[in-house]
Amino acid sequence: MKRLPGQNPARGLTRSLTRSLTLTTGCLLAGAVGLLALVSLFWLPYASDDTSGGRLAAPGDGHLLGTDKLGRDLLTQLMTGSRIAVQAGLGSVLIAATVGVTLGVLAAFAQGWLDDTLSVLLDILIAFPTLLLAMLIVAARSATLESAVLAIGLAQSAVVGRLVRVLVKRVLAQDFITASRTSGTSWPRIVAGHILPNIWPTLVVNLALQFGLAVLAEAGLSYLGLGAPPPNASWGRMLQEAQATFTTAPAGALAPGILLVLLVIGVNLIADGLRDTLDPAARRRRA
Repeated sequence: MKRLPGQNPARGLTRSLTRSLTLTTGCLLAGAVGLLALVSLFWLPYASDDTSGGRLAAPGDGHLLGTDKLGRDLLTQLMTGSRIAVQAGLGSVLIAATVGVTLGVLAAFAQGWLDDTLSVLLDILIAFPTLLLAMLIVAARSATLESAVLAIGLAQSAVVGRLVRVLVKRVLAQDFITASRTSGTSWPRIVAGHILPNIWPTLVVNLALQFGLAVLAEAGLSYLGLGAPPPNASWGRMLQEAQATFTTAPAGALAPGILLVLLVIGVNLIADGLRDTLDPAARRRRA
């Protein structure tokens, strides 16, 4: 087979292997934390509120990673925190996707003052600090994981909505949309059959990135006491509680910090791999 001018098989193979390695590494890192969260649903070494281990006990047979300043098993706290992190990421992304896609599609179809109003609304939500929004929601409800997830999801929905608006407007300008309208296809069928299938590769990549940001945001809110209350062991709360004893018992801060970094890096690598795999434009730009 004759090779096209400028085509380099070795370079193409390298790009393919790089994409595969990035996606595989991301899946392994995020999957390990996800597996830890899944196991915590069915089994924990100790109860979350069990303080019988002794204060700041060293790693040993009874406690694989030792205990915290209250005598709670660190491995139990880490497993519970992994479940909270996954719940926060998935819940926030679900809210962001539902609200953001709805607002983005409406803004793309809107004309005149309605388009301007929805665009301004998205800009206001983007500029509104997630922490302040969380404080308002916590004041109206209480400091719970649900409140934190709701605040993070609403804050991220504006970013998703703006992206969806741009993507949908780009698709609406295509000739096949005009042809569909000329043939009498209704707008709901056009959205379901043409618009969403054309924007989902870019949208999935963005939602993967939003997952990592949501995990970090939840940890930050829990560090400030605005996340899941005790005895729930969010990684952010673990970091806050362990900072006073870091020099004597560093595992209490290092362990949740390492897991948090691994999960976020893993999700970002998955997003990067999906971008190269699903987005043809990105592949062409990197070629």
